[in-house]
Amino acid sequence: MKMGDHVELVVGSYEQIVFGYRVCPGEEEWGLEPVFTHHAHTASLSTVTANEQFVATGSKDETIQLYNMKTRTEHGALLHHDGTISCLEFGSTSHLLSGGEDGLLCVWSTKTWECLKSIKAHMGHVTSLSLHPSGKLALSVGTDKKLRTWNLIEGRPAFTKNIRQNAQIVKWSPAGDKYIVVVNDKIDIYELESANIIGSFSFRKRISSVRFLKNNLLAMAGDDEHVQVYDLTSEKCIFEFKAHENRVKALDSFELNDLCVLVTASNDGFIKLWDCSTERQEGVRLLGEVNTTARITCLSVWKSSAKEEKSDMQPATSQFEKQALLPPRNKRVYLAFRIYGAIQSRKNCVLGDFKFVDCSLNLVFLHFGMAVDLLGFAFAALTATGGIIGYIKAGSVMSLIGGLVFGLLAALGSFQMSQNPKNIWLAFGTYGTLAAVMGVRFLSSWKIMPAGLMTAASLFMVLRLGLGFLWPSKKNS
Repeated sequence: MKMGDHVELVVGSYEQIVFGYRVCPGEEEWGLEPVFTHHAHTASLSTVTANEQFVATGSKDETIQLYNMKTRTEHGALLHHDGTISCLEFGSTSHLLSGGEDGLLCVWSTKTWECLKSIKAHMGHVTSLSLHPSGKLALSVGTDKKLRTWNLIEGRPAFTKNIRQNAQIVKWSPAGDKYIVVVNDKIDIYELESANIIGSFSFRKRISSVRFLKNNLLAMAGDDEHVQVYDLTSEKCIFEFKAHENRVKALDSFELNDLCVLVTASNDGFIKLWDCSTERQEGVRLLGEVNTTARITCLSVWKSSAKEEKSDMQPATSQFEKQALLPPRNKRVYLAFRIYGAIQSRKNCVLGDFKFVDCSLNLVFLHFGMAVDLLGFAFAALTATGGIIGYIKAGSVMSLIGGLVFGLLAALGSFQMSQNPKNIWLAFGTYGTLAAVMGVRFLSSWKIMPAGLMTAASLFMVLRLGLGFLWPSKKNS
């Protein structure tokens, strides 16, 4: 990287929060300035990756969240996997690859954010993937004890190797002439041309993270406090140092001001920067550190230049960002989703922000970064109130029980959809059942209050969910 470029560290945590820190180089000590904190998911984060414009995070909540680092806004969510998102990697600026516990390897376009290809890569989980520097090949490993090479041009497997053990990590070298496979405490080095193992070495404990500093220099950390740097040519450890007080969870690196900087993150919440330039005779030097106070799960480096930032700044509500809200056609159930780009600074959002969404009759209240489905909760309150009034006026215990039960189900359905748009069926079932029950009562009594009102409200909610299904597909066709 050149002078004028800047680096930010994007860190995921068990607490569902993404942290951003800007690296501030100094003569003696480097600073790490906090630039954002975002409650990104509804479960702990499992992976994070970045390219020049976007950061993508994966989680146990089965979603991939996107962030535009140029405009500093949320950019949408990708829904396709069923299970934890285990690995993510950008292929230059055109594609994003994702792997999950469902065994799928998905290729996403970063232009339209459509899933271009969904491949059943492994019979078990996809534990790791790596994209070749050319962008034409990818490697994946899974819990089926297979190492697979993928031809991304044709979207098919090119080679499958039985490695007889479940591998945790696979990674290409920067030059793409070799790759490594991590199985527990052992690293095997494979040659691209022959696909044969050309070297192996072991760590003291199970390896948790690896990072190429150069084409033949590999940093690795395991389930302890130390980091080792190996020369893959000589298969020897060049140097080893104690990086943290607790076990090292994640590694990444970047080059800045002619320094090779290794970033380490630990379970104790600390992130540290190390000068790992091989020219240093006295070994590594600690450049700076910061305590996130969170349990860190993943780490990625985002790099940008001042020139790029000036030319690439776009309004947060551009048509391109609206398209990014639409997931693949078979997953388009966007009803009470978060409103991406509506608020840039969530920590200042005390009362929230109202906004109508498309034509699916949604009114959403954004409160502390979480979407609340106002119409859904209003319907739940109306249902519960109707049951209470029926009990007060007529002494009907069945009205009270029915109102409270259906109100609770409607509220639970609205809450689930606010967390994840795929959780539609409880709300749909509640509205439909209540529409049928109250419709029969209305036809037998012809009383507007409360049977007619509840029938109309229930049918309205069913119509609203129906439009939520149909409208996005129609809009994008």
